[in-house]
Amino acid sequence: MAALCKHFTYEFNVISRNIFGAVCATSLQRQGVRCLYAASALGVDNYVRTRERVNLQFQNISEKFRVKMKEFTENQSTSAMIFTEDLKNMLHLVDSKPEDLDLILKMMQKFNQQNKNLRFGNFVFGPVVMRMYHHLNQPEAAFNAFMDPQLEGFFDQLMSYQILLDLLLRSNLYDKVLEVFDVIKNKQIEGAKYPKNVVVLVFATLYKMNSSESLQRATQLWSDLQNVGHVPMRRAVAFSAALAINQNAPHIALEMLSSVSRPNYVTIRNLKIAALADLGRPEDTFPLLRSILEADNPQVKLTVAKESIDKVKNALKKSEKQDLQLEFDQLEKRLNAGEHIIDQSQDEWLYVEILAESSNFSRDQRFLAASFNRQRPGGRDLGFGGGRDGETKRRPRPGLAQMN
Repeated sequence: MAALCKHFTYEFNVISRNIFGAVCATSLQRQGVRCLYAASALGVDNYVRTRERVNLQFQNISEKFRVKMKEFTENQSTSAMIFTEDLKNMLHLVDSKPEDLDLILKMMQKFNQQNKNLRFGNFVFGPVVMRMYHHLNQPEAAFNAFMDPQLEGFFDQLMSYQILLDLLLRSNLYDKVLEVFDVIKNKQIEGAKYPKNVVVLVFATLYKMNSSESLQRATQLWSDLQNVGHVPMRRAVAFSAALAINQNAPHIALEMLSSVSRPNYVTIRNLKIAALADLGRPEDTFPLLRSILEADNPQVKLTVAKESIDKVKNALKKSEKQDLQLEFDQLEKRLNAGEHIIDQSQDEWLYVEILAESSNFSRDQRFLAASFNRQRPGGRDLGFGGGRDGETKRRPRPGLAQMN
């Protein structure tokens, strides 16, 4: 009975933490903190599930395990080695306490040093570590670990880059995003100097910086991408074009938007309308507005943002062309009647959460969410577990039995 009560208490605490975490996430969003990639796209949801399982397994010995790991990090003898299972377990037990973060860093450093002489298994730790930092909301610790010379090569995976940059962007650490990007370009892991999802996050960062300097960096990056034949993902195009519009360079935005082969997405359509209006060409927005009304799929209602419509109105007012004004009034009336005009800001439709690609997405979801081809992580970098992942079994070591 005592064991059953203890198990129930633990399960209740796990549920409470999950509810509290969800409330905190909602609170962060209300404060303007946005996550560009969904937890499922980054594998953070799998990390959290594994974390709950490991905490359940270690509920009676977690503190003893911490003490033992601290002893092993401080002991330089060969009998005090950090094994794969040790690091895996600690990655799912660690909290945001400074002593825990210090311990996990020292464990990673020692494990990485050991691996220079003897490779332990084939477990890929980089993405799991970054998911841990992402879950604990520790951007500074994640950045410092990535830059740590003692962890050279530890985070050389495209998914590790993506998770780290998403965390830094979410935390408004824009300069650090650009610093990490410079490192990524020089490494060219898997032959990719410009990983697609990394490029999205960098353009999102430059958009948030919203300065003449960030526009200059964005146009230079755009030019570099064109020179190597890289076709940016649609969300990357949207962020770069939106930045150009915000910096009074609609001509640059229009050129960037022309690279998108399918212009019917809500982000691209709104940005084109805004750019044309800012260029003093409101009449060129009419075909785009008509295309919304003429869409032949009743299951998908195409929309246009009110702020885009307002830009067209202002451009028409400046033109003083009565015939164009009358034509626009008719279009606006029909758009309102069909409820095609939405009161949604540029930030809101740019920051629609990017999901892991699924064949179950409806066409409507694909219209609203950015297409996202992420590198599919193998089982080894999703979290805890063995068997089918081809990992090595836990190696016995003096001292482990004392914790049972």
